[in-house]
Amino acid sequence: MKKSIALMLALVLAAGLFSGCGGKKSANYADGTYTAQSSVLTAEDNEDDAGNGYGVVTITVKDNAIVDCKFDMYMEDGTLKDDTYGMKNGEIANEGFYKMAQAARNAGQSYAQMLKESGSLDGVDAISGATISYGQFVEAVEEALSQAEE
Repeated sequence: MKKSIALMLALVLAAGLFSGCGGKKSANYADGTYTAQSSVLTAEDNEDDAGNGYGVVTITVKDNAIVDCKFDMYMEDGTLKDDTYGMKNGEIANEGFYKMAQAARNAGQSYAQMLKESGSLDGVDAISGATISYGQFVEAVEEALSQAEE
């Protein structure tokens, strides 16, 4: 099961690298705000439940440049991954898991900031411990930028 997740992430990353989405210098983007969602990673896809859910990116384009980016991550049921992400019934049952979950959530914010600063996916690097979030981010950004292409 973990092999299928690794393969899925490798394909998403390879598609981003070879398609040039987000890194195309010749792409023309229309001004506006674009929102896109990644695929949903379910418990059936991922046996350890780490990272299950999906990401939603909102990108603002002005004068053919990305001027703002927001990335939110959600559980499979649509619950926002917030400061309680990684808890069980509102309590920290496993300190290590909670810290890992929060680090992955915070990495999502870092991905959005890197995209805003660099202006392309070429300037967004995966963060250790948050590769599922990275794959979700890349997938959603590519979709949002495809909406923006003129």
